Amino acid sequence: MDFYLVYFLSCIDEIKFYLETIIKNMKANWILNTLGIMLISLSLTAQVVTKDSINSLKQQKEYLEVGKKMNERKLELAKLENELEKKTQEVDKTAEQAQKSANDNGRVADKLTDDAQDKKLASKASKAARDAQRDAKKARKAAENLEDLKKDIESLKSKIADDETKLSSMAGNN
Repeated sequence: MDFYLVYFLSCIDEIKFYLETIIKNMKANWILNTLGIMLISLSLTAQVVTKDSINSLKQQKEYLEVGKKMNERKLELAKLENELEKKTQEVDKTAEQAQKSANDNGRVADKLTDDAQDKKLASKASKAARDAQRDAKKARKAAENLEDLKKDIESLKSKIADDETKLSSMAGNN
């Protein structure tokens, strides 16, 4: 009988140990849960962002983006305007060269009409005609490039004006 009593008491000790462990875990869980709830409520009340402030921030962001794009366009415009002088000089130079080649071609062709059987003169006339054709093509290309550059400059000026209008209307809304 003593054996059963000793066994029963040892079982009670084990049950007591398990219950103490469960109680400690419950206390720890309760403390952790309480801290978690406090942190969540603190973070929720720390900063309440209203829709108005979000819209205001979005408008400011858009304002900055438009301003940035406009500044990039102004830089590109300055670069293109710097190229304009160079392209204009190139057009003048190529047009002058094309005219000179055309004049040379005309002189050689006139000489060839005087002596149509001269092989050397015919070769010179052919070469002069090729040179005149090549120089005329260069002059046309240079003029086209200049016109494209002018169109790009006008397009950028238009876009910059649009950006400035957009910025002024955005500034008026704030």
